[in-house]
Amino acid sequence: MKDIHKILEERILILDGAMGTMLQRHKFTEEDFRGERFKDWSVPVQGNNDLLSITQPEAIKEVHRLYFEAGADIVETNTFSGTTIAMADYEMEDLVYELNYQSAKIAKEVAEEFAIKEPNKPRFVAGSIGPTNRTASMSPDVNDPGYRAVTFDELKIAYKQQVEALIDGGADILLVETVFDTLNAKAALFAIEEVKDERTIDIPIMVSGTITDASGRTLSGQTAEAFLISVSHIPMLSVGFNCALGANQLTPHLEVLAQKAEFGVSAHPNAGLPNAFGEYDETPEQMASQIKEYLDKSLVNIIGGCCGTTPEHIQAIADLVKEYKPRRVEVTV
Repeated sequence: MKDIHKILEERILILDGAMGTMLQRHKFTEEDFRGERFKDWSVPVQGNNDLLSITQPEAIKEVHRLYFEAGADIVETNTFSGTTIAMADYEMEDLVYELNYQSAKIAKEVAEEFAIKEPNKPRFVAGSIGPTNRTASMSPDVNDPGYRAVTFDELKIAYKQQVEALIDGGADILLVETVFDTLNAKAALFAIEEVKDERTIDIPIMVSGTITDASGRTLSGQTAEAFLISVSHIPMLSVGFNCALGANQLTPHLEVLAQKAEFGVSAHPNAGLPNAFGEYDETPEQMASQIKEYLDKSLVNIIGGCCGTTPEHIQAIADLVKEYKPRRVEVTV
């Protein structure tokens, strides 16, 4: 397969859109989430989307297929909550390796289907590594600011297990995404570096933070530039932002990264901001017209969608991107 660093010099790569938005269309019930294997599980599991890689694998495959058909070069594995820390909510810590392995394997199988059909267009699988539902930088207890719900070492151990399973399942890239606390991301990156050393392998890494409000900072208080500096000690394929904001609101923060980053810049914004019902109303055309500004300003190397985006959004973006050259990156591989 052609090296992804080389492809990044030639063209803008398309990342997929939302997994959750697509799965909601199925209206899966508690029974659907459980399947036969987990029918007697002691706690409710509805909402545990990662579990669907085991209980509804065809539905997950179909989502990957639709995104590849829409023009995606990279699809993300269904593993956003695939750590022991996040799976504790469902008492499924022991399933973490299997969940990640199966999710990567499913995505890889679909990628290979498309590689056979279009051998001149490589398709990649990015192992999705979410932020967990804990933060290492801040206390969840306002009355005890020194308290932490999780330690760096606990995060590192959890992420390492996830990383090993994603690689074993066939992930081509590791995507540490929706970073609201850079210390959590550092634990994930530390775990990845450990696995790379132990296995003497190299695997491209993408890091994507999330700006949580109009102040232009991450939840743990960093500006775009501070976030970039905090993670730049690791050799990366790309750094970028996703989630929380729509494409328009993300532009000034991407400008900072585009100006300062020594590697690729990625963006996968939401389809606008959620309405009163938590739904995303932005049409594919509206979103593409906003992303055109990224392209006109040469801000990105990888572009996709987050919450509320569908294959239609990704297709509109992919059609637009064909006319543009990627942001120039001085690649040092």
